[in-house]
Amino acid sequence: MRIDKFLKMARLVKRRTVAQEMIEVGAVRIDGRSCKPSAEVREGGTIEVAYMARVLRVKVLCVDEQLLKRPQTVACEVLEERQVRPDEKPW
Repeated sequence: MRIDKFLKMARLVKRRTVAQEMIEVGAVRIDGRSCKPSAEVREGGTIEVAYMARVLRVKVLCVDEQLLKRPQTVACEVLEERQVRPDEKPW
């Protein structure tokens, strides 16, 4: 599954266009590397998302689109969440 679609379906970002913009400015990384909105997400991989005041690192548990549409499906597990200053660039 594409990273932009995964971020939306995992409810880490509200809209897919916002996810695409975050990826293009470098606020999202897959396994420690910057990526494009079309990059593939795989189960077991890690994703880092830099929001305005925090950085969230998650482990991907499910990439099946049909399962992610169900509200009880857990898409990812939070590995780390750290606060950052708004003027600081996390990477």
